[in-house]
Amino acid sequence: MRFNPRLLSVHELDEAYARLDELRPSEQGRSIMAPKMIGRVVRVDNVDTKAANILKQNMLSIGGEVSLPREVFDYGGVKVSAIISGNLKHYKQLISKLKRQPFGLKALAVELEQLLRPSFREEGRVLRLGGKEYDLGERTLIMGVVNVTPDSFSDGGRFFDAKTAIDHALRLEEEGADILDIGGESTRPGSDFITLDEELRRVMPVIEGIVGRIDTPVSIDTTKAEVARQALQAGCAMVNEISAMRLDPEMLPLVVDKKVPFCLMHMQGMPKDMQVEPHYDDVIGEVASFLRERAEAAVEAGADTSNIMVDPGIGFGKTLEHNLEIIRRLSELRSLGYTLLLGTSRKSFIGRILDLPEDERVEGTAASVAVGIANGADIVRVHDVKEMVRTVRVADAIVGKG
Repeated sequence: MRFNPRLLSVHELDEAYARLDELRPSEQGRSIMAPKMIGRVVRVDNVDTKAANILKQNMLSIGGEVSLPREVFDYGGVKVSAIISGNLKHYKQLISKLKRQPFGLKALAVELEQLLRPSFREEGRVLRLGGKEYDLGERTLIMGVVNVTPDSFSDGGRFFDAKTAIDHALRLEEEGADILDIGGESTRPGSDFITLDEELRRVMPVIEGIVGRIDTPVSIDTTKAEVARQALQAGCAMVNEISAMRLDPEMLPLVVDKKVPFCLMHMQGMPKDMQVEPHYDDVIGEVASFLRERAEAAVEAGADTSNIMVDPGIGFGKTLEHNLEIIRRLSELRSLGYTLLLGTSRKSFIGRILDLPEDERVEGTAASVAVGIANGADIVRVHDVKEMVRTVRVADAIVGKG
């Protein structure tokens, strides 16, 4: 007789319930066992050595583990990092214990609770956009790119003319885009910002030419609050902002007041200089910390968390290796708890791998999109909508969406 042991891929509660349902357990047993099946490994930084020892003792007492550096035995006030390992049941118990502990562990309990809230939560995540509701657990959304610029890296300004851009937007809707993202300012490496009047001259005729003619929500891609204001007045449903609301102090109050979804993107530097020797000590840690900080600033300003999207900013101040690591570890950004947007389409890291120009990077884009979906992307921003619709449908089927 063979017992046929095999490893199960179980990362989320719905996967745990699906595996348990194969065994037909009792409803009570099902609810008890599922959280025990979901493992999480969490790194925390800047922990006082006294707190680190207490953290380890508490986690060990409930069956989990905390890995610490040798410096933890130095009680002279050194700050250390720790890696916590356990399942969701362990974390629930740990959080409860830490709330009663000194040396900053109460604050750590709050941060862990926020970090793991998406894992504890069973209900679906819904994005409300342009009068529509999208269940993000059902399928990955496709954002089609419409660049109204003379110097876009991806399309060489082919849609700079308003009529051509409008026709292109209508074509992307027909091909299956869920969102159309209209931008009038190039953010390619080395580019400069343009004037407000020039940006409005480029984007407003396109927005006015498609809103009302299509059923697809329209996004405005801009760093200028006045452009966003006029675009929203003309019918745009969201704001896509590459500086995470840092460049224009009026942008964050605007999106909060209008109660529209908005995307906060990570970028090291600015387009003019972002690819001049970008450096990170820990790219995922630094990107996650930045996005968490900007999202928290938005919440403090009054934004609804369901309206916040985050984007790691592939190609914005990152080397080839940085981009690959972000896509490889994208699931770590899901723990922030916000809708996760990924934009890899035709980007230079694909060109470097394949040694191909922008218009020959469809297959490379498809590979990055599929891996991104497997690692937790909710929305993919792409140029080749028809091809990516097919890619997304297959990737969604594999990961079990729908």
